[in-house]
Amino acid sequence: MKPNGPDSSSATLRRIDRETGLALLTEPDLPRLGALAQEARFTLHPEPRITYIIDTNPNYTNICTVGCSFCAFYRTPESVEAYTLTAEEVAAKAVTAAAAGATTMLLQGGINPDLPLEYFVTLIREVKAAAPGITPHFFSPPEIHALAERSGLELREVLDRLYEAGQRTIPGGGAEILSTRVRRRISPDKCSPEQWLEVMRQAHLAGFRSTATMMFGHLETDEEIIEHLDRLRSLQDETGGFTAFIPWSCKPGNNQLQSVIPRAAASLRYLRLLATARLYLDNVPHIQASWFSEGKAIGQLALHFGADDFGGVLLEENVHRSADYVNTSDEGEVRTLISEAGFQPVQRDTLYRPVAS
Repeated sequence: MKPNGPDSSSATLRRIDRETGLALLTEPDLPRLGALAQEARFTLHPEPRITYIIDTNPNYTNICTVGCSFCAFYRTPESVEAYTLTAEEVAAKAVTAAAAGATTMLLQGGINPDLPLEYFVTLIREVKAAAPGITPHFFSPPEIHALAERSGLELREVLDRLYEAGQRTIPGGGAEILSTRVRRRISPDKCSPEQWLEVMRQAHLAGFRSTATMMFGHLETDEEIIEHLDRLRSLQDETGGFTAFIPWSCKPGNNQLQSVIPRAAASLRYLRLLATARLYLDNVPHIQASWFSEGKAIGQLALHFGADDFGGVLLEENVHRSADYVNTSDEGEVRTLISEAGFQPVQRDTLYRPVAS
């Protein structure tokens, strides 16, 4: 497969409205939609390069009192399987990951009511001291929002403490679908869509950069998908802090949604959503294809539907594994998959800058 280059007649991305976004998401001609998204991708990134990152995604705790219906990973505080790692244990994971070539540690957990702010600050400091080559890409907006509530501090105060400890980027997890209706059905005790966005707003204003995500394929409507994209685009207009958008399909294994949605969303739905996102999010620099969540072949196809990044070579991952979804690879295979799709593989860091080989 050869990448389609940019159309010389189109030099900039044209902003589309919600009505057009909805029409694109439901466009019956999928190849045409992919071609439009690919044109937008090459307008932003003219070179036929695809980036990837070597990272690790451990969890500092599996204790969570929110109980989202789609989550198979969390355990209640009383569970015999509940755990919370010490800062030294997390730092040891960072050292192991760095030795294997990782440049980023994406660290998340549950909403654990027993963990004070100082625990999170110490995690950052210990990881940076033990593995200075690792970027601490820590704590999703729901975790940060809950931490502010527990500590009695304003969001900005909490974020400033994390920043002072050495953190500079935040993962975009916990967004699911930024719709109040959906949130009330799948995660009513998690922070609201408005609160998720406010954490990101304050984080960007404090100097953090972050990714933005979407978990689809459960109870959302097409209109709510566009609402989600529109909210991200509006915040990006305001702050410019999002580095990338990363969608993935819900994995209904070992959780409460299994009886409602017995299988993950179809691959063609993923490609359609990915292409629409590239066209709608005209101010977000990067769109990530997720071979890990959607499969390697679909990950390759996504590179022809607007994505310019292939995601991570994950050294550790536990959340999808808990839902009985396991997909593994190594750097050599990731580079081969990108090359076979017709692109040049380039390793990057957390801020999407090339890593010197």
